[in-house]
Amino acid sequence: MTEQRFHPFNLVRAFVRPIDPVLLAIMAVLLGASYLLMLSASPERAQTQLVNSGVALCAMWAAARLPPQRLLSLAVPLYLLGVVLLIGVALFGETSKGAQRWLDIGVTRIQPSELMKIAMPLMLAWYFQQREGMAGLRDFIVAGVLLAVPVALIVTQPDLGTSLLVAAAGLYVIFFAGLSWKLIIPVVLVGVLGLGSIVVFGDQLCQPGVDWYGLREYQKQRVCTLLDPTRDPLGKGFHIIQSTIAIGSGGLLGKGWLEGTQTHLAFIPERHTDFIFSVLAEEFGLLGALVLLGVYILLLARGFQIALYAPSLATRLLASAITAIFFTYAFVNMGMVSGILPVVGVPLPFISYGGTALVTLCLGVGILMSIHRHRVSSTD
Repeated sequence: MTEQRFHPFNLVRAFVRPIDPVLLAIMAVLLGASYLLMLSASPERAQTQLVNSGVALCAMWAAARLPPQRLLSLAVPLYLLGVVLLIGVALFGETSKGAQRWLDIGVTRIQPSELMKIAMPLMLAWYFQQREGMAGLRDFIVAGVLLAVPVALIVTQPDLGTSLLVAAAGLYVIFFAGLSWKLIIPVVLVGVLGLGSIVVFGDQLCQPGVDWYGLREYQKQRVCTLLDPTRDPLGKGFHIIQSTIAIGSGGLLGKGWLEGTQTHLAFIPERHTDFIFSVLAEEFGLLGALVLLGVYILLLARGFQIALYAPSLATRLLASAITAIFFTYAFVNMGMVSGILPVVGVPLPFISYGGTALVTLCLGVGILMSIHRHRVSSTD
C-alpha cells in the first residue's frame, strides 16, 4: 500500500476546489468597490465593512462545500425556524426607528427576515422537487400560501423592502416552476392599471386624508414623493432630490474619488447604505456606473448559466431564483436612488454597508457555486 504524504498543495487544492473562479472574481471586484466607496462615504465604517466581507466570504465558502441535496434537506427546518422567529419578532421583538424587526437572543440581535431570503427559495425549490412531473394548480396554491405566511409577518413589522425581496424570491421559484401565463397576465394587467391610476390621478390621491387601503401613511407618502419630490423638498422629498443631484453632478467621468461634494457635505442621506450608488455616480460618473452595471450583468449571466446546466429541477429553480434576486436587489436600489421607484430600503447588492444582508447575498453565491460543482449528478 502506497503511503500518501501530506503536501501543502493538497490542502490548498481542497480549500479552493468548491470555489467557482468566475464568481470569485466578480465577488472580489464588488467587495473591493464596496470598501473603496466606504472609505469615501463613511470612513469610520470601512474597517467594519472589511470584516463583514471576510465573514460573508467564509459563509460563501461553507455553502459552496455543501452538496445541493444537503442544502435542500435543510429547506423545511430553515423555513419553519424562520417563521417561528418572525412570530417571535411580532411578540417580543425590539422596536427601532418605528419598526419592530429585531429579536434579542441574549448574545446578539438578529433580523429573522433576512433568513427568509434564503429559506424561502430553498423551501419552494424543495417542494416543487417533491411534485416534479405532477405539479398542478393546487400545488401552486400551496406554494403561494407557503410564501404568503412569512411575507405577511414581515409586512407587519413593517419592512416593505425586505417583504418585497422575500416575495420576489418565492415568486421567481413559482414562475420558473411553470406557473401558467393565464394566471400571470391578469395580475400584471391589474398592477399596470393600478400604477396608471396613481400616475393619472396622483394629485387627488395624494391629498391629505385620502386613504389607500392596505398601505400605511408613510408608504403612501413614498409613492406620492416619487411622483413629485418637490411636494416636500425639505422633508420626504429631500432624499430623492439630493440623490438625483449627486448622480447628475457626476457627469461622464465623475468628480474623482473622495471629491464628491454632495457626499462629503452630507447632503446624500444614508450614503453608506441605501444611497451608496449616488456616491459612486458622483465620484466616478456615468462611466463608473456603467462598469458596475457590467459587473452585475456578468454575475447574472454566470448565475443563469449555472442554472441552465443544473442537475435537477430543484437546483435549476434554486439557481434561477437566486440569480433573479440579485437582479431585483440591483434594479430596485438603482431605481429608487435615481427617482424612478419609491424608496423602500433595499441595499445595493455586495456594495452597501451591512453585515446581515452581505452574508445572505454571499450565501446565495455559495449556493450557486455548490450547484455548479455538483452539476454532474448520479440521479440524472
